[in-house]
This record gives sequence, C-alpha cells and structure tokens, in this order.
Amino acid sequence: MSSPDSNQQSDGGAPQFQQRLGLFDATMLVAGSMIGSGIFLVSADIARDVGSTGWLMLVWLLTGVITIIGALSYAELAAMMPHAGGQYVYLRESFGSLWGFLYGWTVFLVIQPGSIAAVAVAFAKYLGVLVPSLGTDQILVRVSNINFAIKGTLPWMSEPLTFFERTEFTISSGQLVAVGVIVFLTWLNNLGVEHGRWIQNVFTIAKTIGLVMLIGLGLTVAVQPAVMTANWSNLWDGIETTPRFAAVQKLTSVGPTLTAWMVIGAAMVGSLFSADAWNNVTFTAGETRNPRRNIPLSLVIGTVLVIGLYMLANVAYLAALPIQGDAAGATPLERGIAFAKDDRVATAVLEQVSPSLGVPAMAVAIMISTFGCVNGMILMGARLYYAMAKDGLFFKPCGELNFRGVPTIGLLLQAAWAVALVFSGTYGELLDYVIFACLLFYALTVSGLFVLRKTRPDAERPYRTWGYPIVPALYVLMCVAVMLDLLIVKPIYTWPGLLIVAAGVPVYFVWKRRSVAPA
Repeated sequence: MSSPDSNQQSDGGAPQFQQRLGLFDATMLVAGSMIGSGIFLVSADIARDVGSTGWLMLVWLLTGVITIIGALSYAELAAMMPHAGGQYVYLRESFGSLWGFLYGWTVFLVIQPGSIAAVAVAFAKYLGVLVPSLGTDQILVRVSNINFAIKGTLPWMSEPLTFFERTEFTISSGQLVAVGVIVFLTWLNNLGVEHGRWIQNVFTIAKTIGLVMLIGLGLTVAVQPAVMTANWSNLWDGIETTPRFAAVQKLTSVGPTLTAWMVIGAAMVGSLFSADAWNNVTFTAGETRNPRRNIPLSLVIGTVLVIGLYMLANVAYLAALPIQGDAAGATPLERGIAFAKDDRVATAVLEQVSPSLGVPAMAVAIMISTFGCVNGMILMGARLYYAMAKDGLFFKPCGELNFRGVPTIGLLLQAAWAVALVFSGTYGELLDYVIFACLLFYALTVSGLFVLRKTRPDAERPYRTWGYPIVPALYVLMCVAVMLDLLIVKPIYTWPGLLIVAAGVPVYFVWKRRSVAPA
C-alpha cells in the first residue's frame, strides 16, 4: 500500500481512496455533522410542546441516550466491517442487498440531500440577520395561484390530511445563498478529502468553542437567579396545558399519561435532528487510517462530546430565561424560551449579555456551525453512493474516483438534488421528513448486530458493544416507539417518508435486473 499522504493506486492504475483521516479528523466529522443550527433553535419548539423544565430536559436526555447507545452499537459494526459505505454495508451484510439498497435509496432521496438543504437554508437565514437583503425573507420571485395539493386519509382519523400543498412558489435571496453554499462546498470537496478535512476540523473547533462560550455566558453573566429558581421549582407542571397536548389528545382520545408521552415523542423530532448525522462517519471508512480502531472511537467520543454540550446548553438557557413567557413580550426575558423571537433561544441568551451585540454575535456563530455541518454531510454522503455503485445498485459513474481519489459524480448528483430540495419547502418540513427515515434505518442497522452475532460468530470484532444484548435491544425499542408515535402524531411528514422507502422496492428489482455488476 502506498503512503496515506499520496494518491493510492490500484494494481490496474485506477485511483483509490486516500487514507488521510485520523482519529481526530473522524471525531471532528462526527461532532461537526451533529452540531448545526438545531441546538440554538429547537428548544423553543420543544418548550412550547412540553411546557416545563423537567419535560424539556427529559426530551434532551432521551435524545442523548438514544444517540450514545446507537453509537456504541454502531461501533461494533464499524470495527467488524471497516469499508467505504458504512451503514449501507452493515445493512447489506445483515439483511441482504435489498435492505442495503433501500437505505441508500432513502439516503439519496431524503436523508442526506434533505439535511444538506435544511442546514444550508439555516445558514442563509442567519446571514440575513447580518445582511437582510441576503436572507430567506427577501423574496425575488413569486408565482401565485398554483393550488397544488396531495391529500389522503388515515384509518384512525375522520378528516383527510393534506400531505403536500403549494399555493405559491417563491425564490428568495436566502435560497440562492443556500445553493451557493452547497455548490461551493461540493466543488471544494471534489478537490480531495484533504480539503474537506481541513474545512471540517477548523469549523468544528470554532463552533465547539462558540458553544462552550455560550454555555459559559449563560451560566454566569446572563444568569437570572429568580428565573432559574422558578424554572426548577415546578419541574413537571404545564404539559397538560400546551396546544400540542390538546391536539394529541383530540387525535387519539387516550389518557393524559399516555398523551404526555406521545407529546414527548413528537417533541423529540427537533432534538433528534439536532443530534443526527453522527453515523455518517462510517461512510468514510475507506479514507480513514486504522478504521477498525478510529471509526468506533470517533463515534463514541464525538457523540458523548456533543450530547454533553447539548445538555449543558439547555441548562444555560434555563438559567438565563424563563421556560414560558409572553409571545407579545418586548424583551427576551419577557418572551422566555418558548416564545423566543424566531425561536432563537441562544440569541436571546446573548441579548441578556449585550443587547446590541448578542444578535449579530449569535448569527455569526450559527453561520460557522451550519457551514461546517454542510461540509461534513457533503463529504460523507458521496461515499455511500460509491459503495452502492460498486455493487451495481446505483449509477455506475458514482463508483468511479477522480485522480484525487474523490467520487466526483456522486458529489455532483447529491448537490443537484440538495439544490432542488432547497426550493421544495421550509426548514421545519425537511426536518420532520428526514428524522423518521433516519430512525427507521437506525433501528434496522442495530437489529443487524443481533443477526451478525448469530450468522458470523467467528468474525473479527476488535470492539464489542457494551451491554450487549440489553443496550442495543433498548435502542431498537426506543427508536420503534418514537417512530410509531410520529406516525400517529405527525402523519403529514412521516407517512410520505415511509412510502418513499417502500417505493424503493420495485426500483431495486429493476436496477438488479439491468445491473451487470456482482451483488
């Protein structure tokens, strides 16, 4: 094998992946892809749904538990099968090529480009705070009177649901900015993994420092002793008075206790999205030095680091702002977490420190965070399409590398679809849409751990999942519980996502029939 610092060539002279990623780089990919804009925003929506401090912290704690034990389970699979494509390979080897394909199909159509689009739009939204003419509110093109809708009914609901509706189509300056970010980072990553690695490391370090500073300021300079006391004195009161609780109870007609837990499950959409994409590092196993060691370690270190910061960030929010407030309040303190302006909870905390500098400072911090997040997702996604193409289950050119060892065609296809999704809907729509598909395949992948323990008992396993079989079984059960809840409570986004997965079945057989590559 040639040096990791040179272009690797196969015996036939074809370019190969460059093994340039070490443990630190892989950990930065995990952490950098997890930390986007969500932690600075979604606590407001969660607070409106759950109504009190105890429930808010429970949502984040459950998110942390799911994420960390998921990473612990993936670590065994990553150490056992350190191949480019990561999770796709795990599913293929556990359940067969159909399930691997369905994952890759869903990643390409929904998960990866959808996440890239959502976070790129968030970057543009905060750029608009500094330069309003470049924000998402600056409409450049408006086409009205479209009147397009897709409706359907579900067995337990008396009224039809509108799954998709557009009465107008708009193009904003912010959408063009988001497109520019996607195109630029795709071009940069096409120059080689070294360029993407440096961008990821620099921006992840910067946004981690920014998040630590936010936590520090929230727990010191911005702290409000009276507010903190009030927030922590009635931990569990308030959930039964929220609009979300009333809506779920009307929808299901179940008791208040079960309703409360269903509200919690729905509220976790935001926190789970904020902690998502940790698994993407497994796609890059072909470019990671000593992947049997570094991929599992990066999964555990990265997720524990980020979840710890997320929990502390919410403690800082609760130290500086009341969990509930007045939507018509004039100041951040009056509006509280639940009614922070535009859901910008972190900005509201910094406004307590400096009313004039808080807004622009937080905007810059979130722009740094989202830029690095988009870079990581762009870098990692194309490696999955490469593995699928090598199996004859994706466009053949996606299985070829340029002379720098980069899957150029996969990068370009991913960018093109992400750009299309930028114009498809709001940040919230993409968020809800992505998380259900993610949970589905997370649960399947960890279920594969049990399968492989039976079918490949003698396979090399440098790392074994801690707490097996209880820990991975708990993970699968928690994912399934949240998915079932979302199918009932948020059907507008979850059912179409499920149908997209199912639509991949006939596509798989068509692709399999015309493929000349070995399965």
